[in-house]
Amino acid sequence: MFAMTGHAEVAVVLNSGEGTVSVIDKASMTETRRISVGKEPHHLMATPDDKFLIVANAASNDLVFLDPLTGEVKRRVDKISDPYQIGFSPDKKWFVSVSIRLDRVDIYNGADFSLVKRIETPKAPSHVAFSPDSSLAFITLQDSDEIAAIDLKTQTIKWKVKVGRMPAGVWVTADEKYLLVGMTGADYVEVVDWHTQKTVKKISTGKGAHNFLALGDGKRVFVSNRVSNTVNIIDQSSLAVVDTFNITGGPDCMELTKDGKQLWVTSRWAKKVTVVDLASKQIVKEIPVGKSPHGIYFFSHAGRK
Repeated sequence: MFAMTGHAEVAVVLNSGEGTVSVIDKASMTETRRISVGKEPHHLMATPDDKFLIVANAASNDLVFLDPLTGEVKRRVDKISDPYQIGFSPDKKWFVSVSIRLDRVDIYNGADFSLVKRIETPKAPSHVAFSPDSSLAFITLQDSDEIAAIDLKTQTIKWKVKVGRMPAGVWVTADEKYLLVGMTGADYVEVVDWHTQKTVKKISTGKGAHNFLALGDGKRVFVSNRVSNTVNIIDQSSLAVVDTFNITGGPDCMELTKDGKQLWVTSRWAKKVTVVDLASKQIVKEIPVGKSPHGIYFFSHAGRK
């Protein structure tokens, strides 16, 4: 784990519509600067050792590595084709880039980002999750209404299964039995048994069910609903919604403070980050940022499971 120093902690927000990163002082909840990083930065993630924060620039075809404590640009990796969504396999062997514009999933070496295989997919591959043993990458196919499982050992599509309209975010439940899939074109989360490739349940959420984030307790997960302007909490054991609160502006990506008290949400259509106190479910602050804010990250976050 990369230890924090004397820096005031920042939140990093990707402004997809203007190619910038907003750096927000977490304590004062104000944007302190805005940095140009490339074209269409949509998603981001920390490296497995937490030393860098990777920003994926879909239209610039590159990755930018930031200091996770300050937001400063440290280096750039070119020739990463259309990295819309990205992820490391749990064993860190593979780095997967989902290319929504090119209908393709690219598999890179997780150590040096050298290209291993390009896999053509049905239309609009969107989000990625991994089986805990790193054998499979689960890819939602947004315009094909499917999920595909890619065998990472053979770099081939192992299976595809039909789901609801416009699947986006995908989450592996804590018990490793199911995939939760946000239906952006509908109003539910579809529960898929990935071992048998069958849908077992549909959890009513809100319109535009889109992305997931763990509460860090190994039991519950958030889902954002971009159209209904709500966020639900889903219990991963009962596979049911246990709480709901309102967030305006098209809630999208989320980050949770380490103590579990505040949820920070990018409001995609409103150029703001919304901070919610989870105890009261009240909005604490709306922080102005750039155009079409998408990914969000800060170093001291809750657990990812």
